[in-house]
Amino acid sequence: MHKNTVLKGVFLVGLGATSFGMLATFVKMAYQEGYTTAEVTISQFVLGIIGVLIINAFQKAKNDNEVVKASRKNIFQLMFAGTSLGMTSVFYYIAVKYIPVSIAIVLLMQTVWIGVLLEMILDKKAPSLQKIVAVFVVLIGTVLATDLFKKEIQLDWRGLIWGMMAATSFTTTMFTANRVALGISSAQRSLYMLLGGAIIVFGFALATQSAAFNFGIFLKWGIILSLFGTIIPPMLMNAGFPLTGIGLGSIVSALELPVSVLMAYFLLHEQVNVTQWFGIILILLAIIIMNLKSKK
Repeated sequence: MHKNTVLKGVFLVGLGATSFGMLATFVKMAYQEGYTTAEVTISQFVLGIIGVLIINAFQKAKNDNEVVKASRKNIFQLMFAGTSLGMTSVFYYIAVKYIPVSIAIVLLMQTVWIGVLLEMILDKKAPSLQKIVAVFVVLIGTVLATDLFKKEIQLDWRGLIWGMMAATSFTTTMFTANRVALGISSAQRSLYMLLGGAIIVFGFALATQSAAFNFGIFLKWGIILSLFGTIIPPMLMNAGFPLTGIGLGSIVSALELPVSVLMAYFLLHEQVNVTQWFGIILILLAIIIMNLKSKK
């Protein structure tokens, strides 16, 4: 029974990670049709919030109103934590404008060593040898995956900076999401974090959208972006992680890296050479190294 439970968790986390891995390619395709970052993020968050509200209402009806309600403190903490979620979306989508999706996802995976650094600062203790080795493997993998050894490679510095900013904010999102208001349902937690993220997204849109807003994005790409970016991944991962544990769950969630690269290869025709694939494998290996202890 235990094995079936873990297998179910692996399936849920894997499906959530796969969904998130597809997201950047869809964003890039929306850009190719002339939509702006503001239009992409607003359509994703608005429809995502509506979707999660429906899920919350369904859960409430199903459980005869016995769902534990979030307190004012919970709501404030989750919305505050959600601001980093909004920043991740904005930073990541801007990065995708300037650099290939296959490079942007590699930069997002820098959460591995940023997380180790943040943990060291918060817990005030040196990381284990295991984590230090994993960090070095990630850095080597990143150099290879971004193909920096090639002299003719020209990566837009704006994309690199926005990509690293996305990785930093994503690390903050993961830390806060695993520590804040754990006593309420995952659907409620997702809702309030999305509302917090929406504040950032709307602020960004007001500051950057100079032309008239193209509401066609809601029907054309909004539904896809909200499903694969704000509804499916958090719901499935919140359901799957308790069954797999953080260690195994982290390894399985790394699926978003190869999925994102493959999506970009097949749909956007981005070229990924052998050196880059080797770098991607090294990053995946580093995530496994960091979580080997959990196998006990």
